[in-house]
Amino acid sequence: MKADYYEMLGVSRDVDDKGLKSAFRKLAMQYHPDRNPGDTEAEVKFKELGEAYEVLKDPQKRAAYDRFGHAAFQNGGAGAGGFRGDFASSMADIFDDIFGEMMGGRGRGRPGSGGRERGSDLRYNMEISLEEAFSGKTADIGVPTTVQCEECTGSGARPGSSPKTCPTCAGVGRVRAAQGFFSIERTCPNCQGRGQVITDPCGKCGGDGRLPEERTLSVNIPAGIEDGTRIRLAGEGEAGLRGGPAGDLYIFLSIRPHEFFQRDGADLFCKVPVSMTTAALGGNIDVQTLDGNTSRVKIPEGTQTGKQFRLRGKGMPVLRSQQLGDLFIQVAIETPQNLSRRQRELLEEFERISSTDNSPQSSGFFSRMKEFFEGLSET
Repeated sequence: MKADYYEMLGVSRDVDDKGLKSAFRKLAMQYHPDRNPGDTEAEVKFKELGEAYEVLKDPQKRAAYDRFGHAAFQNGGAGAGGFRGDFASSMADIFDDIFGEMMGGRGRGRPGSGGRERGSDLRYNMEISLEEAFSGKTADIGVPTTVQCEECTGSGARPGSSPKTCPTCAGVGRVRAAQGFFSIERTCPNCQGRGQVITDPCGKCGGDGRLPEERTLSVNIPAGIEDGTRIRLAGEGEAGLRGGPAGDLYIFLSIRPHEFFQRDGADLFCKVPVSMTTAALGGNIDVQTLDGNTSRVKIPEGTQTGKQFRLRGKGMPVLRSQQLGDLFIQVAIETPQNLSRRQRELLEEFERISSTDNSPQSSGFFSRMKEFFEGLSET
């Protein structure tokens, strides 16, 4: 009595395609004739496994088998699992399906493709200023690339002639060599997998169908674009080989560090030095913004280093919107240097008449520090 196909492969009747393929792969490698030379039992087992997988991998055959069993393929059915005596050919198809992915997933060549291959993608690095990122710009760039040969219109053949079907692979792009009970498929050495050969190549491009050229492209940089943004220009990469579609051009943007502003998303930060007297007495400072205007910031008396002032709507544009970020001004109090004798006398006098109310942070800090360490010594 013929063995059940599911039991033969060691799978349940509700196994999915992935589980079925995995089970067959494992057993086929175990009983492969090349691994068991001279073992007739392994050879028979290998054939039975191929027959079982050939039926169960096909949804229609599997449905018939589930309903009628082996009788579904007798009396004019598909024969022994659909092999019809052409075992080597069927096993080659199975191994293409199962083990082709182990060879990089390459499928059979397509007749008449003529080797038309998509062109390579290109990368262009562009650096812009923060001001340009703020306002946006249109830039012209020169990109070294390849373009379609006009003389042969990308075919690679001399005008008046055309590529011929490869006689070695009959246009498939791959050739097979039988080995035992299965065949090995490899790229056709005559046409390099293209399926066609050019017997009379174009004199201008040498049969490639494309030529090197530097193209000038116009690139639109939108306002508010961020550092590291990638812009894709479809079809602006290298021309395809022998009339194939062009690749894409990817522009990678970087923004130069600014002398005064640091950016965080749509917000800008600027550290501004303020004189000791302005911080103590209060006053105003004028700050230049990226939009070309000047904004006045009021400094209240007694302002300390690190104090931030927020200017709403003075930051970067938010990409593809009408919104604007904010500008944060961070104050850094500047200690006076190169004092004259009179200035020193005035500061010394100020120090003598000062009280703890004038510098509450420093006096409070040292008091707390003293209490802290005195508490440690007592414990």
